Amino acid sequence: MAAGVLVLGAAATLAAVDRWIDTYVDPMEDDVRNAGYVEKVVQVNDVGLSFVEGPDNGPPLVLLHAQHMDWYSYNLVLPALAASFHVYDVDYPGHGGTTVPDDYPMTANRIGADLGDFIDDVIGEPVFVTGNSSGGLLATWLAANRPRSVRAVVLEDPPLFTSEAGYPSPTLADRSFTTAADAVRDGTDDFLLYWIEASSAFFDKHVAPGSAWFLRQAITSYREAGPDRPVELGIVANDTVRQLLRGLDRYDPRFGAAFHDRTWNAGFDHAEALARIEAPTLLLQADTEFLPDGTLNGAMGPEDGKRAASLLRNGEYRVVNATHVIHLAEPELFVSLLEEFLLRESMPG
Repeated sequence: MAAGVLVLGAAATLAAVDRWIDTYVDPMEDDVRNAGYVEKVVQVNDVGLSFVEGPDNGPPLVLLHAQHMDWYSYNLVLPALAASFHVYDVDYPGHGGTTVPDDYPMTANRIGADLGDFIDDVIGEPVFVTGNSSGGLLATWLAANRPRSVRAVVLEDPPLFTSEAGYPSPTLADRSFTTAADAVRDGTDDFLLYWIEASSAFFDKHVAPGSAWFLRQAITSYREAGPDRPVELGIVANDTVRQLLRGLDRYDPRFGAAFHDRTWNAGFDHAEALARIEAPTLLLQADTEFLPDGTLNGAMGPEDGKRAASLLRNGEYRVVNATHVIHLAEPELFVSLLEEFLLRESMPG
């Protein structure tokens, strides 16, 4: 009898967990919605560009998320930013709800040009831009190549130099890009589950030992309950990992494959672009280290950040004690840094 009760109790607990997984909604969704953000899609050239727009409470600010994520990775800072800016939080090609033709080239030059046209044709006035990781590279591209469209730029831990061909050290990020290249080669139609299976060590470290198997089951259950919803798993406590899972659910692995074979940077020299930026620029560098085997764990090595800063004509450089996605790791600090730097640049005179 006692064993039967235990079995029934375990079954009820698992059923309750399944129900919670199936119905979970990120609690920040209400805060983002109540702050006035509206999801939109606009046609820019041959791209169906998905973005959310906030209320017109100040100068326009374009947000460009990290690779593997989507616009919602800014959820912790969107309400605060809406108080001072007119925010445009964009899913750039290869991510989120944005759609592109099958033969769309995943290159900085093509994506940057389409984002530049979005600023010119949809927003219609010069903007502030901030981008994290690959989004930071795109922000660099915009500031260098569309100077009339960018008033000031904040580069949030971009992989400057380290993602170019010829960088002398292997990087931890390329493990994920290798998985993307493998997925393109294998023709998988479910990159999120493919990536989780290939990245069990990542989840052992950042979620719990053996969690990759459980996450695959949870995602399958969540999708069955709401096939049109982005994947949101409240069982994952780490904000960055939770947003990563959401982003990878609608990620085009061709984007990562282009980082792996370095074609993403074709015609886009990082040093040359930095040296051409005229707009005031704030470069933020997050935690970084070289592992015992020489692999870089971070977007840039310490010397890379200093080199990037030295190339800027009108730049400031700050090292931040935070993980790579600073706006998730330290949202209040991120907002204060943006407000201090960008609103200063918007003052007359």
